[in-house]
Amino acid sequence: MFKKRVAIQDFAAESRLFNQRAVFAILFVVLMFSVIVFNQYQLQIVSYQDYQTRSEGNRIKVVPLAPNRGLIYDRSGILLAENRPVFSLELIPEQINDMAGTLAELATLIEFTAEQQDAFLKQVRAQRRFNSITLKEQLDDQEVAILAANQHRFPGVTVEARLSRHYPFGDLFTHALGYIGKINTRELQQLELDGEAPNYAASRDIGKIGLERFYQRELHGTMGYQEVEVNNRGRLIRVLRSVPAVSGQNIQLGLDVGLQLTAQQILKQHRGAIVAIDPRDGAVLAFYSNPSYDANLFVHGISSANYNELLNSRDRPLINRVTQGVYPPASTIKPHLALLGLESRTITTNTKIWDPGYYTLPNSDHRFRDHIRWGHGWVDIYTAITKSCDTFFYDMGIKLGIDRISEYMHKMGFGEKTGIDILEESSANMPSRGWKRARHNQPWYPGDTVPLSIGQSYWTTTPLQLAVATTPLLNRGKLVTPHMVTAFNNGETTAANILPPRQVLDVENEQNYAVVMDTMHQTVSTLGGTAHRAFIGAQYSSAGKTGTAQLAAIAQDAKYDADAIDERLRDNAMYLGYAPYDKPTILVVVALENAGGGGSNAAPLARQLMDYYFTAGVNRDE
Repeated sequence: MFKKRVAIQDFAAESRLFNQRAVFAILFVVLMFSVIVFNQYQLQIVSYQDYQTRSEGNRIKVVPLAPNRGLIYDRSGILLAENRPVFSLELIPEQINDMAGTLAELATLIEFTAEQQDAFLKQVRAQRRFNSITLKEQLDDQEVAILAANQHRFPGVTVEARLSRHYPFGDLFTHALGYIGKINTRELQQLELDGEAPNYAASRDIGKIGLERFYQRELHGTMGYQEVEVNNRGRLIRVLRSVPAVSGQNIQLGLDVGLQLTAQQILKQHRGAIVAIDPRDGAVLAFYSNPSYDANLFVHGISSANYNELLNSRDRPLINRVTQGVYPPASTIKPHLALLGLESRTITTNTKIWDPGYYTLPNSDHRFRDHIRWGHGWVDIYTAITKSCDTFFYDMGIKLGIDRISEYMHKMGFGEKTGIDILEESSANMPSRGWKRARHNQPWYPGDTVPLSIGQSYWTTTPLQLAVATTPLLNRGKLVTPHMVTAFNNGETTAANILPPRQVLDVENEQNYAVVMDTMHQTVSTLGGTAHRAFIGAQYSSAGKTGTAQLAAIAQDAKYDADAIDERLRDNAMYLGYAPYDKPTILVVVALENAGGGGSNAAPLARQLMDYYFTAGVNRDE
């Protein structure tokens, strides 16, 4: 039996194989080690700052701090807009797993409306989920106690205390101050475009109208922040660093609470406006539009029912009648036209015309009536203004022509925004040939100029614009820019940047200005003047001009009968006055809608306002 031969081992081949495997293993180990070293280099050297920031972000958070909004004071230091502490129920959507269930359980503890819930859910969809969103504001003490006792049941639900805007005088200053409200999407986008969004990271409110809107940047202040250390559950452990917010600037106004209250009280139920300014520099002393509304309704979000009531009211309380109320100026602009007539030498103090109670254009039988049917007889510039003779101004207006009238009145500020420091303002309308062609595609006719010459037809103005446009009469051709704010304060007081009066009219003859002021003085001081009865017994000298603006067309031979006309179509009552006569410190405009004659209805209100001004110490020059 034969044995199988055993092959002799090839030690050299085995050695080569081992060496190859060893080299491969070593290279693999070196390669893997290199990868580890490279990754360590990337993590600890190249990407160190990034990972450190991300690591710190898990431990350290930056919490923005909202600045306190600046306060608003009247001229005497009385607080008109303040910040009050309020409690609100807030939720952080990211920390709530079942939003619907959470809202349902919260509804068993406190009451909130479906409207509040809908507004909350709308914000949840629009904002980042880790932001705190308010469900209900202005919690009372009982609601705060209930939520505090049950807070352990609701992760992501907190009761927060913060300062909220409050207007102590309710509806008295609404059209001047305006109000603040929640920042909406459009406003947030605008803040981002302006590069101001970071400064509003902790802010929820923004000025919506009035001074609150115009001075939003000054009132808002500068955001602060805290760097805080938190644990893995997001709970605060300690504050590492704090940069306090800088409060907004406080602002002081030229408005006077007493004058404003007087304006509100004397207007009573009349729709209209009263504005008073210092004709020397344009400081606004009183600024009231009636009816008004409580600005506090808007601060925490007005209900749909309340807003619709304001929006649909026939009395239009949302309209600021001082700057947005557009009225025919009527005879209040006769002094302005008289100055143009004198300066252009169209008339002189010796010019007289015969007034039979009407005026007719050449080759026309249409009679433009005077307010006195039998006329005034022979009339000069003094009688024309003192007794408000329409016929004199019909005649002068035709001689002046629309082109001269329009150009001159634009210089005085008619048809232009006044530049007051609120944005809600109308420029009203000072018509011209070009305006009528563009608006109605018609030429300008002499018949358009006749009613325009007594402040009717297409000519409109706002009460503030009428007041401002009168200042060139008192300042020898210089026009003021009205302003609400007189000073800012944020630790120290700085005066507001008030524009000085600017020369808008060439002074051909200073005596012409004296004549116009004298005629306005006689309107008040002489028997038969249209404002004389309203100022009998006044302890100060004043001057003024009444106006009655016709709103409804009346047949040529018909007589005006207020009782036969719809109340909303009755004449407006207007009055423009200033005092003291020789050195005016207050200029008042009263506009009453559908109230009748300016001398009998508007002038007495101006008298009451001036009485308060001179007897209550508002006039600092006395």
